[in-house]
Amino acid sequence: MFDTMTMTKIIGGFCGMFLVFLLGGWVAEIVYHGGEGGHGDDHHQAYTIDTGDGDHGGEEMAEEEVDFATVFASADPAEGEGLFRACRSCHKVEDGANGTGPHLFGVVGRSVGSVDGFSYSGNLVAVAETWGPEELNGFLENPKEYAPGTKMVYRGMSDVEDRANLIAWLDSLDG
Repeated sequence: MFDTMTMTKIIGGFCGMFLVFLLGGWVAEIVYHGGEGGHGDDHHQAYTIDTGDGDHGGEEMAEEEVDFATVFASADPAEGEGLFRACRSCHKVEDGANGTGPHLFGVVGRSVGSVDGFSYSGNLVAVAETWGPEELNGFLENPKEYAPGTKMVYRGMSDVEDRANLIAWLDSLDG
């Protein structure tokens, strides 16, 4: 359909257009940034917006540590039941019904590594004697950090209120 000369002209046109855009970007960089060629050490902020919060010096404010016992005291087990859906693929809440992970019926207050018929990883058994609310909170926040080498692949639950609600619901299962 096209001969070689027409195809060469079309490709040359696209290459020329691309070259014009590259040169235009380079010229714009020189015009708007004064030809400094980069930001370097003497880069200054163009403007600031005063929010009235005081000067933080560009540093992020540290998050306030929340006492888990306080959060757990006001936890809502009904909210925790909805949060369990993330755990459901590996754990069951029926007594004795293990899945990929051990059953969680009566887990709050249960000895770590005590479910019959489930093979625990050695590091998990070494982190605590019983699964109290504090231990479960630490484990659910980041399982790999709390018990290095654990077989649990869950990444963790970042919100302390969600963890407290889930633990409260698990605690309510066995009466």
